[in-house]
Amino acid sequence: MSERIIDLDGIVKVYHTGAIELEVLHGIALTVDRGEYVAIMGPSGSGKSTLMNIIGCLDRATHGRYRLEGTDVSQLDDNALAEIRLRKLGFVFQGFNLLGRANALDNVALPLFYAGVSPRERRARAMNVLATLGLADRARHKPAELSGGQQQRVAIGRALVNEPAVLLADEPTGNLDSATSEELLQLFARLHDEGHTIVMVSHDEQVAGHAKRIVRLKDGNVVSDMAAPARTQAAAASPARQG
Repeated sequence: MSERIIDLDGIVKVYHTGAIELEVLHGIALTVDRGEYVAIMGPSGSGKSTLMNIIGCLDRATHGRYRLEGTDVSQLDDNALAEIRLRKLGFVFQGFNLLGRANALDNVALPLFYAGVSPRERRARAMNVLATLGLADRARHKPAELSGGQQQRVAIGRALVNEPAVLLADEPTGNLDSATSEELLQLFARLHDEGHTIVMVSHDEQVAGHAKRIVRLKDGNVVSDMAAPARTQAAAASPARQG
């Protein structure tokens, strides 16, 4: 049987600005099993980024329950949520969010520092991750000395180094050209094949087509949840054409 890793039930998110109350999510129900590769899609204002922030424990739902690996994170205090983010979640953002003065090795090792891992083990684990991403020879390079694709690979390495339960990617190819985006998406496909659970937010049909399941949001509601069409997956597996 599949192991449930994400379980959202009746998730409502309301923002308050003075006397104005804006409900962004309207009772979202969503589950993700271990090893799935899920894309969350929707137009601007659909609530997809808000939903991703709740899944990533960066924000709290106003109402509803969220279980992560069986733990009801809806009831946790801020310190416990920070620990969940450190131990169970890996984040990949559109803007890379690397430390400019730190080299690739130290950027990847950063979560291990906060986790209290010894310096020797931090370096060894971070170097191993960089090697698996084809960046061992760039370990001592700072972000400004790396291409955009290499910087995003470093960011992925940082997200993976703590062996998280879920890899969360928010528009991960947004700052990359089409050829580099394709290379990065092939990397995500490889990580999925290796057993990683991936939840990705994207507004791009071609990017989302690399996932195995697409959840579509509109006006704060799930309007579709189905396997990615076979023809879309086949196209996603093909190298991008140069025009």
